[in-house]
Amino acid sequence: MIIWIIGAIIIILLIIIVVLYNNLVKARNKVKNAWSQIDVQLNRRNDLIPNIVETVKGYAGHEKSVLENVAKARSGMMNASSVKDIQAADNQLTGALRSLFAVAEEYPELKANENFKELQEELSGTEDKIAYSRQFYNDTVLKYNNTCQQFPNNLVAGIFGFEEADFFEASEGSRSVPKVEF
Repeated sequence: MIIWIIGAIIIILLIIIVVLYNNLVKARNKVKNAWSQIDVQLNRRNDLIPNIVETVKGYAGHEKSVLENVAKARSGMMNASSVKDIQAADNQLTGALRSLFAVAEEYPELKANENFKELQEELSGTEDKIAYSRQFYNDTVLKYNNTCQQFPNNLVAGIFGFEEADFFEASEGSRSVPKVEF
């Protein structure tokens, strides 16, 4: 009789461990999926940037440093691999794009250019999607990290090597308006 009780307890514990492990795997995969959604939007933005830079170059060619900063930031974005590196490169690119659009405001003929307007609208829509994807990613990371930290999940997470995910955070300077001098 005692053997049956011990056996039943062991089976129940194994079932609990399997359920907790599967929940951790599901949560980790949601984080990976959310990150890939950010990556898709960042790549879309990277594809749009050369077109908008070329359009601005035709009107504001003497704003070479702004255009170079955008190209440099885009290159850094494409070479980044970890969440922290991509976050830093994204913040740099966002600042460079703000400067580019601030320069574009100084050229009425550029603002009136249909191609520039379309590219700016596409880029603006992509930026909105990136913002939404970041929010979704951070929400998913929060749920995953909570799952990893809560008892008894934390025991299973520790045994099987589940590590907390990093949040996507805006840089300190991203809240300020870019300063453009002529």
